[in-house]
Amino acid sequence: MKKIEDIGLVIQARLNSQRCPRKMIRPFANTTLIDLCIEKIKRSKILPESNFFICVRDSELIEKGSKHGVNIFERSEASINSEAEKISEIFEWHDKLPFKYVIMVNACCTLLETETIDRFIQAYIESDKNGMFGVIEKRNYFWREDGEFLTPQEKINNTKTAVPIYEAAHCLYAGSMKDIGNDIWMGDFNNKGEVELFTVPEEETFDIDYEWQFNVAETLYKQKYRS
Repeated sequence: MKKIEDIGLVIQARLNSQRCPRKMIRPFANTTLIDLCIEKIKRSKILPESNFFICVRDSELIEKGSKHGVNIFERSEASINSEAEKISEIFEWHDKLPFKYVIMVNACCTLLETETIDRFIQAYIESDKNGMFGVIEKRNYFWREDGEFLTPQEKINNTKTAVPIYEAAHCLYAGSMKDIGNDIWMGDFNNKGEVELFTVPEEETFDIDYEWQFNVAETLYKQKYRS
């Protein structure tokens, strides 16, 4: 069992995305991606707001954080320009924020609900693992590139009987600050059981990387919330 005061929650963002530039602050259903995510986390019923930081550098994102009255960690140029060469460089706050553990929320998943975020936080508090990763449960047929069938099942004609396989959701993550300092994020994926999986409803996991996804996400969001 982890202590609440030992867990920080972070939104990390930048505006220099190559595939969908400035997506964090572009108009999205009468708001923006960064505003939506901040508002969801502020509604959390578990972690106090003092544990919440946005980690940004661009002045427009700093202004967003100030508008919402949340803590701001100002990233370096090296961090915002890094392309995952070193985890400790991207997450440079690992030895600067006053927490043993961190939860990250992907602001590009606009359909992710506060209730799901809170369930993830609670599960991480109760977990004895340093790493936790949001995943989507899949019941389908899967093969390796060489044709090897990977889905254990009772009946070949019914995917409902298939043993589930889990796909990365890329919306909720957790790990220890010490591990990040050693360039490990959420534990060793090759070490069975080191990373605890947390199932997220698939309809909440639509992620925005490309322009077409930004447009689709806005349509889905408007339809869901009738804005």
